Amino acid sequence: MYNLIIYLYLIGVAIYSLFNKKVRKMWRGERAALGILREKMVADAQYVWFHAASLGEFEQGRPLMEQMRREHPEYKILLTFFSPSGYEVRKNYEGADIICYLPLDTPFNARRFLRTIRPVMAFFIKYEFWYNYLHILKHRNVPVYSVSSIFRPGQIFFRWYGHQYSKVLKCFTHFFVQNEVSRELLHSIGIDKVTISGDTRFDRVLQIRDAAKELPLVKAFKDGHNVFVAGSSWPPDEDIFIRYFNEHRDWKLVIAPHVIDEDHLKQIISKLNRKVVRYTQTTESEAREAECIIIDCFGLLSSIYRYGEVAYVGGGFGVGIHNVLEAAVWGVPVLFGPNNQRFQEAQGLLATEGGFQIKDYVSFCKLMDRFIADKAYLQAAGEKAGAFVSHHAGATATILKNIQNMEC
Repeated sequence: MYNLIIYLYLIGVAIYSLFNKKVRKMWRGERAALGILREKMVADAQYVWFHAASLGEFEQGRPLMEQMRREHPEYKILLTFFSPSGYEVRKNYEGADIICYLPLDTPFNARRFLRTIRPVMAFFIKYEFWYNYLHILKHRNVPVYSVSSIFRPGQIFFRWYGHQYSKVLKCFTHFFVQNEVSRELLHSIGIDKVTISGDTRFDRVLQIRDAAKELPLVKAFKDGHNVFVAGSSWPPDEDIFIRYFNEHRDWKLVIAPHVIDEDHLKQIISKLNRKVVRYTQTTESEAREAECIIIDCFGLLSSIYRYGEVAYVGGGFGVGIHNVLEAAVWGVPVLFGPNNQRFQEAQGLLATEGGFQIKDYVSFCKLMDRFIADKAYLQAAGEKAGAFVSHHAGATATILKNIQNMEC
């Protein structure tokens, strides 16, 4: 049944690629993957394979890849992606020796791919459970690790009708999970090779913070003012905080929208009644005089949060919030919308009072009014957010230490 679904999916992707640019990139990338492997692989080299579905999973796996490279230079790194949003952004990442798409999980593709690269071990980041790849790796006695994985009762593995598919989990040598609930769920289906290691994203955001560079344009914009930074925002988020800061003009506003296209940028500008500039179209002197700056390019958000007194992370009024840790690591309180229950890091921030859920404009006003009126409360909330990140770091070291002990 699984392979039938995969073949039907393959046909669907081939047809859809004729009409969708993103899907076309994925389709072509998967077909080119074997050629890239054969062109770039070094004969007799030992490869460690890391697979990440997309950019978020790559960021989770990145600390592990880089630590592996430092501690075990005898290995080369193969990095594969499923999604164009990961591959297109990180196809030139210098921390891997080969980067390509992962061909779709048909028996033929899996056999051909693994026969070509012959990895000495493999790491699947968070949610990746490809049936054919995993079964062939197990058959070949290749150690396979699931890292930063997290499981929930509603997943197919733990339903009565998912018993057959749950067998794929037994192909893993070891699971490094984020929490106790995940460990207990795996135990309920007979899997006990599990370590609660936490989430490697905490290590990653600390790396980003330590390596961050000053952004002169944003520094000039701040110029001693209190700043509210809204990251990865969507229109429902923007309707709330723009309305508030149109009235509270003593704070400056940074908006880094999740979707950067002209229509969305014009929509944001039309809602503002304050002096606004765009990051790519302004100078330091103009930014200093502005009241709002819109970040109309990618790659800056994780560094921009440092300039804020309060951060807002978007997505919580839609499919789910984006990366709250990127903001919290700078020691600022983090606000987000109500769709946050599936995000363990958001739940942790709420529990430690470094994060705050916003349900609507009224709740946003109430919280911001308190932050503005009570500086001690604002500072304490930020310190709690930063401490939460620092306290949960260390998953990378735990994973590598456990793997080394297994190999001894």
